[in-house]
Amino acid sequence: MGKKSIKENKNIYQLSREEAGMTRSQASEALVFMSDSRIEKIESEKCEPHPDEILAMAKAYKKPGLCNYYCSKECPIGKLYVPELKEKDLAQITLEMLSTINTLTKQKDRLVEITVDGKITEEEMKDFLNIKKELDKMTISVESLKLWIDQMVVDGKWSD
Repeated sequence: MGKKSIKENKNIYQLSREEAGMTRSQASEALVFMSDSRIEKIESEKCEPHPDEILAMAKAYKKPGLCNYYCSKECPIGKLYVPELKEKDLAQITLEMLSTINTLTKQKDRLVEITVDGKITEEEMKDFLNIKKELDKMTISVESLKLWIDQMVVDGKWSD
């Protein structure tokens, strides 16, 4: 039986493993291709995890959010292009999505005006960038909803 960690500043990978109720040895068995020493190195931040390891941990620990965390916080490309998703409940996600839909509905005609000629003038750019911000919000809402659904599935609270 593994020892319980008393380390205070645990990273997300260690917290996720512990929330799954696994020792490093048990995690190593579940992850098959990762030794407990490799897991310890990732958890103690002595080495960086690889994407395939993150995928395996997310599955074994039943934490699909680990993939978003890795992509938005650790992957050099993802840091630039993947927004960090915060855990939210379904009601909050839905309200944010509806709010963004309402805003985009109001901006729809302006978007058509801006793009109809295939060019964006300097005067149109400010409005276009505001519309882009709302589209970015919608993307985050959609991705948050997908993550929420993925978590419900792995928790056994919803089946396909």
